[in-house]
Amino acid sequence: MAKKLTEEKVKRLVLLDSHAILHRAYHALPDFVSHSGEPTGALFGLVTMLLKIVEELKPDYIFACFDLPKPTYRHEAYADYKAGRKKTDENLISQIKRSREVFEAFSIPCFDKEGFEADDILGTMVEKFKDDKNIEIVISSGDMDTLQLVTGKKVQVFTVKKGIKDTILYDEKAVVERFGFSPPQLVDYKGLRGDPSDNIIGIKGIGEKTATTLLLKFGTIEKMYEVLKKGKQEVFSGIGITERVFNLLKDKEEEALFSKMLATIRRDAPIDITLPDLPWKENLNREKIVKLFADLDFRSLTSRIKVLFDGTASEVALEVEEKEVVDPLELKKTCMALWLINSSVTNPTLDDCLSFARVRSFIDAKEIIFSELKKQNLEKLYTNIELPLIEVIGHMESSGVKIDMKYLKNLSQKYHKTLLEVEKNIFKLAGKEFNVASPKQLGEILFDHLGLKPKNQKKTGTGARSTKESELEKMRDMHPVVPLIFEHRELSKLLGTYIDAIPELVASDGRLHATFLQAGTTTGRLSSENPNLQNIPIKSDLGNAIRFAFVAEEGSELLVIDYSQIQLRIAAILSGDEKLQDFFKRGEDIHTAVAKEVFGVEVNEVTPEMRRRAKVINFGIIYGMGVNALKANLGSTKEEAAKFYDDYFKTFRRLGEYLEETKQFALKHGFTETMFGRRRYFEGIKSKLPFIRASAERMAINAPIQGTEADVVKIAMVRVYEYLKAEGLLGEVKLILQIHDELVYEVKKDQVKAITPKIKKILEDVLNEEESKGVPLVANPEVGKNWGETEEVGSL
Repeated sequence: MAKKLTEEKVKRLVLLDSHAILHRAYHALPDFVSHSGEPTGALFGLVTMLLKIVEELKPDYIFACFDLPKPTYRHEAYADYKAGRKKTDENLISQIKRSREVFEAFSIPCFDKEGFEADDILGTMVEKFKDDKNIEIVISSGDMDTLQLVTGKKVQVFTVKKGIKDTILYDEKAVVERFGFSPPQLVDYKGLRGDPSDNIIGIKGIGEKTATTLLLKFGTIEKMYEVLKKGKQEVFSGIGITERVFNLLKDKEEEALFSKMLATIRRDAPIDITLPDLPWKENLNREKIVKLFADLDFRSLTSRIKVLFDGTASEVALEVEEKEVVDPLELKKTCMALWLINSSVTNPTLDDCLSFARVRSFIDAKEIIFSELKKQNLEKLYTNIELPLIEVIGHMESSGVKIDMKYLKNLSQKYHKTLLEVEKNIFKLAGKEFNVASPKQLGEILFDHLGLKPKNQKKTGTGARSTKESELEKMRDMHPVVPLIFEHRELSKLLGTYIDAIPELVASDGRLHATFLQAGTTTGRLSSENPNLQNIPIKSDLGNAIRFAFVAEEGSELLVIDYSQIQLRIAAILSGDEKLQDFFKRGEDIHTAVAKEVFGVEVNEVTPEMRRRAKVINFGIIYGMGVNALKANLGSTKEEAAKFYDDYFKTFRRLGEYLEETKQFALKHGFTETMFGRRRYFEGIKSKLPFIRASAERMAINAPIQGTEADVVKIAMVRVYEYLKAEGLLGEVKLILQIHDELVYEVKKDQVKAITPKIKKILEDVLNEEESKGVPLVANPEVGKNWGETEEVGSL
């Protein structure tokens, strides 16, 4: 038996300081919320830390230790213990309670004891197993107090330096290197120095340096007072302690010893602790973990739970029953149905289908998903729009678009040269060279070297001063270097994302075959990758130049056709605002017409500035823009923006009522619907956090409009495709690109004149008279040799 014990592998026990980890995660991470509006940021951090612990520490056993809300023996001894701390946020309290469900799902037992803190439970566990040669202990905490428990490499502390990802493992040597004294002396240090975070007073007037000097000389507070009581002041003066500090020490012995007691982790909490018979992994239940992740919307973490089972990702999440063959097309169709049921699950996978259905069989999952699709009245949307679109997108991807490689090469050389010139000018204005692409170095230049101080300056999650675009915008007029930073970023992005990247993606046929994601957004719009064509900037000449690289084959031309002001037209239709509808029915310029009404002038008196302002509010309103955002976009005062806002809704009263009704519907039901029944869910619409709720409300206002636009474009794609297929024209007229409300076809030259009016009519007839309420959809066709240089076709 003794021989077996000596051969036994040393087991690793990880002890979790649950509250400390949750607190750290709560303040380090954004305020995530689940689809039900439940705050989940701290829980996300906790799970992330758990997975990191499993990957890096490979524990055999894991215990979770908790504080309880009631006072501890420290509070009884000292009423002001931790008195300076703010009251814990309600959103954190709810996550602390929910964390026990996380540990249950991970088969991790939880320990607590009334009257004791989590640290005391940790200390008691360390005491229990410290002499067991077959156990080594790692304490995971976001709190440095636990470092006093470190012993050699037998008891170590795994903690975070910043955020939740930058971690460090402290053994005894690492503690000494950091503090200059051994782990047990940390309580003596706090006895002298105090600890403001816990409202431990220490000896007022004793600083970090003095406390360290005393500990290095005497070892403990008790030994220091043994020498002090013998009146040996020369011993203290010999290490640089002044008479003032000596007298402080003499007068404050009680405070020092009391503070040390408060800082000392107890090791005698009355709890019963035994190691389980089996390592913690043996008790893991995959279904529980996957269900938990689904409930909390931790989809991004699902693939990482493979580390828990030493298997592959596909084996982890409710694995498909053995020998079941999943047809790729059927999976694609089922994933599409799942996305319609919950638009937040973009680009669903097999794991998502199984997780949603809570089954291990794809056949069963498919049946459950399509049953739910029918229950939510989404069958028509699926059958009439999304299902036939699969073939259309497949044809578009296989067709691809021809790329002018020589043009891109020349553009690359030109932009790289410009980038170097911009960089030189930045260095000249900054007075030194630095890495412009480094947020840290850029921040040091802007805020420290140049001394720029933007109003209401924001910081990143790690506490660094932010240099993101919105923060730079605040400083645009503060220094001439800032506009150059914008230009540098634009050039770098265009080169890295498109100009230098696209040639690498072009196939041997000289064409770019991007991937179009049918279920890639929450709005219903298509997205694309390799590259992301939807994000090619067109508002600047630098970005627009990229479009010239997308060309037609010899003997063909590009037919570019887009909807005119489609979102405003849909807003008029959905809202039923008769005044807005009449403008479109009469074919008036909508921005001029709105300016006329809001400013109370005749059409011929509308100035370009009036029209610009009307355009800002026309598009801003349907995106949920408030007065402050309107002020910024108009470049006006808050009073002017408020008047403009009020006058707009006095003119278009029904539109205002509709937008408010949409918001209220979302608040009540958690989702909105398009004209065709497409739903979009808003996880944060009932959040207790005001900025999350406000953001969700803004998105909810626009969702039916933008979603209906997406539906209209998709219907148009399907109907044009069906027409071309019926006429046998798919080889001569190919859909090659779809960008928001714009379709790009490559058409044989001899077909352009005949096919353009037919495609235009199909696009304009997507909505029938009843659906459109008489508001016409207008499609504008243009033709050219490349995407960036097209001309209006005119009336055909």
